[in-house]
Amino acid sequence: MTQKNGLTYAEAGVDIDAGNTLVERIKPAAKRTARPGAMAGLGGFGALFDLKAAGYSDPILVAATDGVGTKLRIGIETGHVDGLGIDLVAMCVNDLVCQGAEPLFFLDYFATGKLDVDQATRIVEGIAEGCLRSGCALVGGETAEMPGMYHGGDFDLAGFAVGAMERGSDLPAGVAEGDVILGLASDGVHSNGYSLVRRIVDLAGLAWADDAPFAETTLGEALLTPTRLYVKPALAAIRAGGVHGLAHITGGGLTENLPRVLPEGLGAQIDLTSWTLPPVFAWLAKAGGIVEAEMLKTFNAGIGMVLVVEAGQAETLTALLSQMGETVHQLGHITKGEGVAYSGRLA
Repeated sequence: MTQKNGLTYAEAGVDIDAGNTLVERIKPAAKRTARPGAMAGLGGFGALFDLKAAGYSDPILVAATDGVGTKLRIGIETGHVDGLGIDLVAMCVNDLVCQGAEPLFFLDYFATGKLDVDQATRIVEGIAEGCLRSGCALVGGETAEMPGMYHGGDFDLAGFAVGAMERGSDLPAGVAEGDVILGLASDGVHSNGYSLVRRIVDLAGLAWADDAPFAETTLGEALLTPTRLYVKPALAAIRAGGVHGLAHITGGGLTENLPRVLPEGLGAQIDLTSWTLPPVFAWLAKAGGIVEAEMLKTFNAGIGMVLVVEAGQAETLTALLSQMGETVHQLGHITKGEGVAYSGRLA
């Protein structure tokens, strides 16, 4: 019997060979992230991790998952995709460390309509760089080529991080009235609020290739500055003692993320004059006519991570964090009440 239409998977738009090529291309990047506990390289049906080899005796596992949001749109339209993997890792591991956990390993999910091996390699190399900077191993992932689901070079990213801590060391713990609130500077918009950012850029009549009104680079490149990784400084601060809680300032800003670490009956008093609003946020506020309350609820406004610390340890921890490359601002203190109260004005 003669078959007239011998279709193949490749003719349907899925190239298994390209996927295999990608795996081979990214193996060196993944290998760079190897750490104690990681037991196997890429290519298996699952990834193994030995908690004892990682140094834990009575561990509690902590997991987090996140994406990059519509910041991807800028990367897709400009072709500048190298930092998006760092964003992906940061959005997951910065959350993990807020629980007091050390990130151990990371997996990624990359979905596209038509696999561009060179582009995908750059993205995964960024993921590996993010893992390297945060001390976790890139142990696996999934590349999904789905024609008809994504069009015109579109793709999506998701990340999954697993960390651990010794039993009884989870955070927040011991947050009390009088504790000092330390803020670590952000590297820009990070990975939240980009639907509003893109709307403002559109209203301003600007293109990604135009000069940024707030930086000496193009607008697209400036807005693609990767999310800052706070894992190693945060873990150092936790190990030094006196840290009662951490809050990753993502969607919801200071207004909604800081209360997540506060026990019932306690609030936070923040002095808005304790740091200067970075130029990118000053431009967004002016170009979009965004009121201060909306800025503080939508963006990180220049503060990417907050530590709630014992008052007597605030000076020591500030020095430690500064030595590790962080710009530290004393934002305020913990008070009786609920929510976040602000004094002063952003400037």
